Amino acid sequence: MNGGELLTMVSELDAGKALIQGIGTALPPYRLCQDDVFAKIEASLREDPHALRWAKRIFKQCGVQIRYTCEEDFLKPADQCTYLSTDKQQAAPSTSRRMEVYRRESVPLAERAAEEAMRDAGTEAPGITHILTVSCTGQFLPGLDTVLIHRLGLSPRIQRIPLTFQGCAAGLRAIQLAQGIVSSDPGAKVLVVCVELCTIHLQPSGSREALFGASFFGDGASACVVGSSHANLQGGFRLGGGHSVLLPDSADEMIWEVGDTGFDLFLSPNIPKLLRAFLQDEVDRLLGGGPLPPLWAIHPGGRGIVDAVQDLFALDDSQTGFSRNVLRDFGNLSSATLLFVLKGMREHLRKEKEESERSGVALAFGPGLTAELLRFTYVPTGIAERQMSYEYAGH
Repeated sequence: MNGGELLTMVSELDAGKALIQGIGTALPPYRLCQDDVFAKIEASLREDPHALRWAKRIFKQCGVQIRYTCEEDFLKPADQCTYLSTDKQQAAPSTSRRMEVYRRESVPLAERAAEEAMRDAGTEAPGITHILTVSCTGQFLPGLDTVLIHRLGLSPRIQRIPLTFQGCAAGLRAIQLAQGIVSSDPGAKVLVVCVELCTIHLQPSGSREALFGASFFGDGASACVVGSSHANLQGGFRLGGGHSVLLPDSADEMIWEVGDTGFDLFLSPNIPKLLRAFLQDEVDRLLGGGPLPPLWAIHPGGRGIVDAVQDLFALDDSQTGFSRNVLRDFGNLSSATLLFVLKGMREHLRKEKEESERSGVALAFGPGLTAELLRFTYVPTGIAERQMSYEYAGH
């Protein structure tokens, strides 16, 4: 047996032992309408008609209507907004200034999402054994995990795992890490917290890369509690097999570097094309050649990415609707986005009073070019209660 076969076997043995028991989300207070953001971009590009034509195309096609930001500066008129200033003599905020905003605003946002996730799971702070914190839009020490431990009342001896600067795919990677922890220790209860303040890195530039970021990134936080699937009455998402893969010849297609005025992002327009070329084989491997499931939680890294997945697997609009709704109403929240998608999916299934288990696939993509893939099963509350009663009866 080779190493790949062994890893697959271990994954299959662990599949189904962990469940997302609770989900929480949080948004900052300032709401950005897409037309208002474009008005500022338009004003800043009035001397660059070529860039302005490109901006109009991007903003029209990106699939975003509303986003949220932690920075009140974006509500100011174009000539006073320092992030997207029309004044060429006015310096954009420095990286250190943006990191000050990140430290001030990320903690309460992450705290709100974590508190909601724990309430949703019916879990008290002392019951959390591990915390995984995820972010790529800022850093500080002592870290986000340390501050959250104090503010949430978690144990000072809790196991801490920070995932930093890993991009949009890191939220799903954290869920898979949490699954591995719970599968090896059924008594573990893992809190995953993702917080991203993408808007603090918007740049007053007419480059295609800067305009991509300005068109669809937003701010937000999400969290979930992952615990044993055998100790739950509420139902949720039972986690199955999954894996990560680096797509070939794609290392330069998604780049995020630290610059003097925030983080500089490069997103290649080739990403949807690469997904169409390589994702089919990875999903086939994930499913073991089995049929496609009905539920799809796709990270909406942009409209083109969702379009590529929908076309590749011949999905109908209802299957991609959860991802498109999040992109429309919140934008791309980097690592925090996928839990917004899963929360919307769960709310819909509960509203429809779905009474049977339904299988699904979660997909997220990040720098590398990395693809994260995970199978999951939606477990309604009624089935979870019957399973617990069956186990307590000694079967």
